[in-house]
Amino acid sequence: MTEEWVIDRRLLEHLAQVSRLKLTDDELDKFTEQLQVILQAFREIEEIDTEGVEPSFHPIDVRNVLREDAVKAWKWDPLENSRHVEGRYLKGPRIT
Repeated sequence: MTEEWVIDRRLLEHLAQVSRLKLTDDELDKFTEQLQVILQAFREIEEIDTEGVEPSFHPIDVRNVLREDAVKAWKWDPLENSRHVEGRYLKGPRIT
């Protein structure tokens, strides 16, 4: 990070206000501490030398895991339960 971020209670109170969150004093203290830990973890990650490392989008080789499509005979006739059938079509009311 080129800029040094500081997570303090004042910043968290401002974020809570613009987010319309009502946080108690205990919550403000707890979240301030947690956000400082998270920010420190990102600072440590940023220090890792990644020069010459190829980007990895997925840790394992992902291939199509779906089965092949297979044509199956349709054993169900959707028109067999209707009395309004004409040939292979449903017969609707006459529109005048």
